[in-house]
Amino acid sequence: MKVSAAVVEELGAPFRVEELELDEPGPGEALVRIVASGICHTDEITRHGDLPMPFPGVLGHEGAGVVVAVGDGVTAVRPGDHVVIGWPSCGTCRNCRDGEPRYCARLGEALCGGGRLLGPHAGRPALRRPGGTPVHSHFFGQSSFATYSLTWAEALVVVPKDAPLALLGPLACGFSTGAGAVLNTLRPAPGASLVVYGVGAVGLAAVMAARLTPATTIIAVDRHPARLALAAELGATHTVDARAADPVAEVRRLCDGPTDHALECTGVISVVRQAADSVGMLGTCVLIGGAPAGAEFGLDHLSTLWGKRIVGTLGGSGRAQPLIGALIELHRQGRFPFDRLARFYELGEIGEALAASRRGEVIKPILRMDH
Repeated sequence: MKVSAAVVEELGAPFRVEELELDEPGPGEALVRIVASGICHTDEITRHGDLPMPFPGVLGHEGAGVVVAVGDGVTAVRPGDHVVIGWPSCGTCRNCRDGEPRYCARLGEALCGGGRLLGPHAGRPALRRPGGTPVHSHFFGQSSFATYSLTWAEALVVVPKDAPLALLGPLACGFSTGAGAVLNTLRPAPGASLVVYGVGAVGLAAVMAARLTPATTIIAVDRHPARLALAAELGATHTVDARAADPVAEVRRLCDGPTDHALECTGVISVVRQAADSVGMLGTCVLIGGAPAGAEFGLDHLSTLWGKRIVGTLGGSGRAQPLIGALIELHRQGRFPFDRLARFYELGEIGEALAASRRGEVIKPILRMDH
């Protein structure tokens, strides 16, 4: 079938919308008509080589839409279902069996191998140009910067039909990553303190999730005053402008000592060190932001030895279905207002959306597909 998609021709090249051909669903697969797809920082760093996606290819990994067809053996979804496209996983490795598919042993291949992970056509792209030239597909199992996506049916999360489908794609990655880091990884105790370094889409999702916990001190650190103001509206009890003060010193002043938890959402190596230095004995620093490929950071050995934990998290950990379902219901109740972070663009405006995001003018750009 014919689809419109934003193609990256080669490393560092711009997104260009063109018409491609997409395979019909095979065994275990589902065809999804994309309603909208969020733009994530990971799409941008992949375009510049920090994840090894082969090109030419179609990126996009925060897709939401409607199932239009399924392949043989698919029972988890059916045509007409409204879905968020979750991350793919093999389903058979130890981590998948233990309920942590985000950490599938075949994760690299699943997210950026450029083709199907499973099935009789494993490894093969599902997209091609009209002349037959392959275009790499299945970025994070979906390549949703397109009007249609062929994906692994087991990765789909069925959502209520009265939920705002165009808003839901970022729950596949950005919003779930921030919220899950708090709700699944940290689980703050009553009276806990928590600092979020970088309050973009992921960091603000963490702030909103922290407000749902018994943590009583929630500190937002950023360089954009507008984002700090929004963080205060969404649940931060304190804000720190990193341009005007030493964030580590400010965190220690506000907490009367080190904080219990820190979340690093920028991927900037100097900020990683600040986040780690903000927590003390038995404190936990969670690394979320995507740093450039090959980036390294150093820590003070003695302070880390005293029970400090530095952990990474992917996609908010755990399984997508319960987390996404909970966030949708919390949004319905007005307790997780992620709609306040979104601004919509058309697929052909992807360059403009990326530029606005880089300038800090928009928190979560979402591409709507014109059908």
